[in-house]
Amino acid sequence: MAKRARAVRWGVPVAAVAVVAAAVGTGPVIAAVRGDQALPDRTAEQLLADVARTWQSGRMPPMSGTIVETASLGLPSLPGLTGLSGGPGPSAASVTSLLSGSHQLKIWYAGEDRFRLMLPGEMSETDVVADGDTVWLWDSAANKATRLTAPAAAPGGGHGGGHGGGHGRPEGGFPLGPGPASPYATPEQAARQALKAAGSDTAISVGDDVTVAGRAAYQIVLTPTSADSLIKDVRVALDGEKLMPLRVQVYTKGAAEPAFEVGFESLSFTAPAPENFSFTPPAGAKVEQETATPPVGHRPEAVAEAHDRGSVVGSGWDSVLVTSLPEVPAQDVPAQQQDGKGPDSLDVAALLDGLKGAATPVSGQWGSGRLLRTKVVSILITDDGRLLAGAVTPEALYRAAGVKG
Repeated sequence: MAKRARAVRWGVPVAAVAVVAAAVGTGPVIAAVRGDQALPDRTAEQLLADVARTWQSGRMPPMSGTIVETASLGLPSLPGLTGLSGGPGPSAASVTSLLSGSHQLKIWYAGEDRFRLMLPGEMSETDVVADGDTVWLWDSAANKATRLTAPAAAPGGGHGGGHGGGHGRPEGGFPLGPGPASPYATPEQAARQALKAAGSDTAISVGDDVTVAGRAAYQIVLTPTSADSLIKDVRVALDGEKLMPLRVQVYTKGAAEPAFEVGFESLSFTAPAPENFSFTPPAGAKVEQETATPPVGHRPEAVAEAHDRGSVVGSGWDSVLVTSLPEVPAQDVPAQQQDGKGPDSLDVAALLDGLKGAATPVSGQWGSGRLLRTKVVSILITDDGRLLAGAVTPEALYRAAGVKG
């Protein structure tokens, strides 16, 4: 079987997908034909229609497997990230470690209200177990079990975070996407975000067949046509039979290996045994009860929050986020972290100091500041109090910095 690119281990952290998904437009360029492969021929347009029908049906097959996520961002060590936590769920170390290395997520899925997610750590594990109306979050490191209840019904009879009544299940996909219970993305969630990025500055084609978790898969390739984009292409592997995403890879220009991947390492389409969805807090464990928080992208207030964070200059893959630097006195940060509130419970002052320390002084007609470059994102902190970021070249940031608001 021909291989355009070697099938490698998987991973795409949520933050990386968000950067890629910022490139939203209309009217992608779709290649009409794919080469002669082992799977039945499908054009890119046919595959996109197939996966859309799969998602619209809202039905995922019973399955179990292991997802592996790998990131190679090239980010420097940033002290402000050590205080990051998302409320109940994995420890701060597991969240921030997603910026580099490989990480596992084990899943057992029998339906939108019957599933289990397990995030193994070096000496601990975090589990989300749902069985009908009962949802447990188990953190072995803290020896704490949290019983999650659904949020109150929103006006109009729906729940704020779900679709179709599931426990925060986004748009018919896997339940409990990136959020308090899990900082990880599944291949389906990553694929949804990547395909939203396919606009008029994107060429869409079908790559060579690949094998993921022992299953033959088609490969949709999204290639930015913008010269300023740092992204070479995004590759979405679709199961040849089920037409569900098995893997997403993000390649940057000039790199032979993906900067981000998320995909199945093992996968079985057999119904998991019922005991996988049974959970009883161990003797001596601390037991709490909390209201489940919908994934941030599905909360009504998320749109307003996004407007407060800044504006976007440019469009498509050239999009640059421009925002004012937050004013958070260093002495106020510990109090914010103690109750899990404040700007994402993050030590903003320390993070900004870390960014500035790792960045290089730059200047131009737009002004002066400090620039941090990684494989997939460029960040500019200006001396007049702005932060600009995007999956673009520094030149694109400088142009955006010169745009008067």
